[in-house]
Amino acid sequence: MNWSDMQPLLWQSTQETCWMVGLATLATVVVGLPLGLLLVLTRRGGLLQNAAINKLIGAIVNIGRSLPFVILIVAIIPFTRWLTGTTLGWQAATVPLAVGAIPFFARLVETAVGDVDGGLIEAVQAMGGSTWTVVRKALLPESLPGLISALTTTVIALIGYSAMAGTVGGGGLGTLAINYGYMRFETTFMWVIAAELVVLVTLVQLLGEGLARGLDHKRGTTSRRFTLALSFRRTVTTPKTSVVAASVTDDATATDTPAQEPVASGTTR
Repeated sequence: MNWSDMQPLLWQSTQETCWMVGLATLATVVVGLPLGLLLVLTRRGGLLQNAAINKLIGAIVNIGRSLPFVILIVAIIPFTRWLTGTTLGWQAATVPLAVGAIPFFARLVETAVGDVDGGLIEAVQAMGGSTWTVVRKALLPESLPGLISALTTTVIALIGYSAMAGTVGGGGLGTLAINYGYMRFETTFMWVIAAELVVLVTLVQLLGEGLARGLDHKRGTTSRRFTLALSFRRTVTTPKTSVVAASVTDDATATDTPAQEPVASGTTR
């Protein structure tokens, strides 16, 4: 098989891989991010401490993470057929990809969000912030570099999962490698597909590292500004309070002290 024969097959399969990984990533973030936040908020000492809910979510996440992906594909075939109408192709493979990645990403989110400095949370609460305000103003912004790194790791894992899905007719580069590289003994084609997967993973890793590094620098600047703002607020509030107290004291002293009668000059008592 020459390059002219490989090119259209590679292009089509690459598109299928990108579609299934992209949609699975979107579903993973939409479901996995709230799960990870709930694991942090409901644990002991959390803002929404609830042992029962935390254990329930933790058990679901642990079960989802413990299932090997190939077994998961087979186990949820009825759900996949009900949702997509088929069990073959990249559309069907997207379902087990998302189901397998959600618990994995949720644990990574828990780790990233759990590392946020508790002092920032206390500062937001001290200023009257609600739980949603703490999540929106402190937890998510401060953990954003970690979340980007977690998402990068998840996308790379999804690319590997998508290749495994090809062994059961999931489409994409995995199916191409099985049908042509393995079944037809096209070793060169197999190596070309492997090289393309390496390039995809490398690009995702570089992009994720760059975003995380840039956001981490921005987060450090924002944190310093936030700390300085709190310090400035305390510094400004204290003198004002002192001035008001001094003013009240002076007024009270002036009220309590009787006014003395003026003494005419040259008059002796």
